[in-house]
Amino acid sequence: MITVIGSVNLDLVASGAPLPHPGETVTGARLARYPGGKGANQALAAARLGHKVRLVAAVGNDDMAEEALKLLRSGGVDLSATQYLNGETTGVALIAVSPEGENLIVVCPGANNALGPDDVAGAPIEHMLGVLEVPVPALLAAAQRATGLVALNLAPALPVPDALLAEADLLVVNETEAAFYGDALHAPGRLVAISLGSEGAELWKDGRRIASARPPHVRVVDTVGAGDTFFAALAAALIEGLEEAAALTFAVTAGALTCTRPGAQPSLPQRAEVDALLKT
Repeated sequence: MITVIGSVNLDLVASGAPLPHPGETVTGARLARYPGGKGANQALAAARLGHKVRLVAAVGNDDMAEEALKLLRSGGVDLSATQYLNGETTGVALIAVSPEGENLIVVCPGANNALGPDDVAGAPIEHMLGVLEVPVPALLAAAQRATGLVALNLAPALPVPDALLAEADLLVVNETEAAFYGDALHAPGRLVAISLGSEGAELWKDGRRIASARPPHVRVVDTVGAGDTFFAALAAALIEGLEEAAALTFAVTAGALTCTRPGAQPSLPQRAEVDALLKT
């Protein structure tokens, strides 16, 4: 089983208008509400790719919580370790999406910031996925208990202790995050995946590039959630025992499919869709 230690948000998405510059107001956007949060996205992505998934997370005891958890629940993600916290708000992400599919995101973490080491001390952890939208102590406690793959998505880019990096078998970053962490990403035996947007991704091991992959051509509608799908798909493929280059190709293909539909969780692909696109 995959245990995801991560965030749950409700995404408020304004789409169809140009992205504003600082101090600028734009109008004409359409508003939509989607379940989101990088941890929740990754959990649902892994479940749709065929894995049993449990999410360790926190939401507020408010009217946004069930809306934020709706697709996870219907998608078969185990929410028994997801808490409802009095006095906290469910996390919210304010997202602007341009007509070209590029986005700007502001996150209000709310209950996500309350997750702690005690919250991961319940059921055994086999494979663990984590993201930096929740406190590092919770991630470290989970990583130290995991008996299988430990995969960390170092997003957003923040200083993290060496002790957490030392637990990781797989680190996933984008170009900006890779520049932030530099050589600290690389350690003997560790895999590091660097996503390159429309250019695909690279996979590094022992400080050298061992594979690269370009995504299939798709019509981009919305890039929100693509990075989360890439991370979950790469971890899932490695857990399944795919060869490293094949796992990277699988991950960029899944990420590309996510860009073809609006919203984070509604756009996450099913395993059959990824397999079909790979065959073409």
